[in-house]
Amino acid sequence: MKLDSIRKEYRYTALSQDSTDKNPFNQFEKWLKEALDAEINEPTAMGLSAIDVDGFPNSRIVLLKDFDENGFIFFTNYNSLKGKSIQQHPAVSLLFFWPELERQIRISGFAEKTDATVSNRYFQSRPANSRIAAAVSNQSEKIPSRDFLENHFETAKMIEPTIRPEHWGGYLVKPVHFEFWQGRESRLHDRILYEKTGDLWTISRLAP
Repeated sequence: MKLDSIRKEYRYTALSQDSTDKNPFNQFEKWLKEALDAEINEPTAMGLSAIDVDGFPNSRIVLLKDFDENGFIFFTNYNSLKGKSIQQHPAVSLLFFWPELERQIRISGFAEKTDATVSNRYFQSRPANSRIAAAVSNQSEKIPSRDFLENHFETAKMIEPTIRPEHWGGYLVKPVHFEFWQGRESRLHDRILYEKTGDLWTISRLAP
């Protein structure tokens, strides 16, 4: 494969300090709305990176389910690799990449479990099969086969869980940094950084 010859020029739009909102959550909401309006594939998918229990950085895709000025919420199995990693190292990063808009957003912050009422409410809103999967999957654990998993799932269907398992729930990521990246021509990309000091956000431009 000839990978070093792949090139793409980014010409969609520009990003400046003057054009960004003073509040990074408002700026995020604006960009997310534009991603939704553009009907891009999986606009709420975000890369979650954490330091795993062996000390390696580990990344995976999770889905953003809610956000406000407190932070960003996703749901998972607390006993999974990511859950164990967050318990040991709560400093995490999130990455949104919307290639159709030539944009990415990097967010650094600290993750903590959501209140149980938040997790309960979302669990009840999920389709029945998704609730069953959350209840029966020992996420990240080794299993003997696909058949083992499917048989476990079919058995659990007969007693469809209506109460959220204690091992499953939400995390809230409270940001301390945002970086909004807009691709530009000749690799002179626009990068706008928000840094939190106390209750205030300061805005800077980074070199590409």
